[in-house]
Amino acid sequence: MNSPVLAGDYLLGSGDKIKITVYNEPDLTVEAKIDRTGIVSFPFIKDIAIIGMTTEAVELQVRNGLLGDYLVDPQVSVSVIDYRPFFIHGEVVKPGGYPYQEDLRLDKAIALAGGLANRASKSNWKITRSENGKTFTIEADISTVVLPDDIIKIEQSFF
Repeated sequence: MNSPVLAGDYLLGSGDKIKITVYNEPDLTVEAKIDRTGIVSFPFIKDIAIIGMTTEAVELQVRNGLLGDYLVDPQVSVSVIDYRPFFIHGEVVKPGGYPYQEDLRLDKAIALAGGLANRASKSNWKITRSENGKTFTIEADISTVVLPDDIIKIEQSFF
């Protein structure tokens, strides 16, 4: 659970902004922010439902949609321009939502929120995360990987 998320493993979700490009086809470049429906429109092919898909899966779907009827050998690339945010609250200087960054760990997330507040616990940290439609809470430490949409709670120290 503490290993970094590889780009190929990242599942797209509502709030992510992506860019789809087709090599040597500038008219087939689409930038889209994924809304709650998860539907992205792309020229010449039907709308694509992409929530829960990897960028590689979207590339394959667009490539297959363009193959043959429109292009002989389309080279498709999908990249995430902006990730959906993570949220941190509790005993930090500046609680709120922050843009996700690749390879983000809890120590960096706390730094983005201005550091721990005076009364913050040094170890009672929790992350609420949703995966595959299920929400769960994990005990976290400074090296725990933070993902987009995570909700981090820094508890108050009693000593």
